Amino acid sequence: MSYGPNGAQGAHGDGYEAATVRPYAVTGGRVRSALSDLPLEALVEVLPGAVQRVGLTPEKRAILHHAAHTYVSIAELSALLRLPLGVVRILVADLQAEGLVTVHTSTPVNVHTGHGSTQSGLSLSVLESVLNGISAL
Repeated sequence: MSYGPNGAQGAHGDGYEAATVRPYAVTGGRVRSALSDLPLEALVEVLPGAVQRVGLTPEKRAILHHAAHTYVSIAELSALLRLPLGVVRILVADLQAEGLVTVHTSTPVNVHTGHGSTQSGLSLSVLESVLNGISAL
């Protein structure tokens, strides 16, 4: 007998069944979505009640299942589901648009020091207070 990845045996005992759905079919033919440029280290968090949602594709259910109990990165989901990274990015972006997951990215903090632009962010006094608190430790 032959076995597939992870020792899985096929339905007829003669080997594993390869995935028959092409990646472009999983995404509905899309190669990009509005949020599909998610970084591969972005962490996916499933929101409460999302796992019980009905009417999702098997790939979206698998993403919810893997991220239900802990944060999982886009890259990890790609490896776990054995899907291309671009496909997983699109599926996660779809789940985020549906309000089923939150995606945490490592965006830099915008710091407003009182000089130059007036964009919102941390003020210089807050940063000094944090520094003083750390120095006091």
